[in-house]
Amino acid sequence: MNNQKQQKPTLSGQRFKTRKRDEKERFDPTQFQDCIIQGLTETGTDLEAVAKFLDASGAKLDYRRYAETLFDILVAGGMLAPGGTLADDMMRTDVCVFAAQEDLETMQAFAQVFNKLIRRYKYLEKGFEDEVKKLLLFLKGFSESERNKLAMLTGVLLANGTLNASILNSLYNENLVKEGVSAAFAVKLFKSWINEKDINAVAASLRKVSMDNRLMELFPANKQSVEHFTKYFTEAGLKELSEYVRNQQTIGARKELQKELQEQMSRGDPFKDQYSPLLAAFTTQGQSELTLLLKIQEYCYDNIHFMKAFQKIVVLFYKAEVLSEEPILKWYKDAHVAKGKSVFLEQMKKFVEWLKNAEEESESEAEEGD
Repeated sequence: MNNQKQQKPTLSGQRFKTRKRDEKERFDPTQFQDCIIQGLTETGTDLEAVAKFLDASGAKLDYRRYAETLFDILVAGGMLAPGGTLADDMMRTDVCVFAAQEDLETMQAFAQVFNKLIRRYKYLEKGFEDEVKKLLLFLKGFSESERNKLAMLTGVLLANGTLNASILNSLYNENLVKEGVSAAFAVKLFKSWINEKDINAVAASLRKVSMDNRLMELFPANKQSVEHFTKYFTEAGLKELSEYVRNQQTIGARKELQKELQEQMSRGDPFKDQYSPLLAAFTTQGQSELTLLLKIQEYCYDNIHFMKAFQKIVVLFYKAEVLSEEPILKWYKDAHVAKGKSVFLEQMKKFVEWLKNAEEESESEAEEGD
């Protein structure tokens, strides 16, 4: 018996062709940057040529690994150090957003470059979103002109769906807010965004990421009021945004009222215990008082159990100094809405007559005093 291991047969004199895969060249970030900058320098400021160069380069350069470097170059002209500065010993290019003209048309053209690149290489979507979040945190490291260009570009990219509105979370950074950088940046951003779409489309995008009620956080805590927000953005030419935020606050106040009334009615609490201080905070002037009256009218109409309580609620708020005479009389005369009009006007008739008589008596006493 042969104890020697049997030799496996071998093939000799044969050549086997190995299948070669197309492998992308791999670089370190510096080499990658040099290749991109050299290509951009050759294309010049022709953005169509830039888009074609980037499209072709993705076949041989590792965009997936060096996405951050790629976007740094396209925005700032070179790799960014922490804080947003460009290293002195690195190559740079003037074919970038920060070196371009500061106008909306130019930023719209650059937006197309990013759109084409990301459509061609879908895996860059997440990297681009992370890049913009980082750039927003670096705003203090950029010049005012660079911030303006980035704001306009971001607004256009938000409008065409390349970016998600969640990237705006970076603007709530405490240092950016405190120094007024966030609010100033938001002005340019919203102007370009609304220019591309309209306020309704902008509002819809903000609602999708639960940011529709956070816009006042662009200001420090001591300035987070509807009045300050409205004044700032209206003076900046964004009246529609100011009105949107004011409406959001009104809706919020209405929801608070509905919730509180429902809870107290379910507990059987007497009207005198209603949460008047909360409502008083929202009714600091005649127009806001009238708005509250209209919301009460709509709520009582929409909730049948409150139909008979309308007059009691109004009187309660009058006694608690949440509502005053003038807005109530204005509502009764011509500012009410159609919902439940006849029922509510009838309920309020005696109280309104009492208000008018009290007002006349006060005027008479004032005249006698003169």
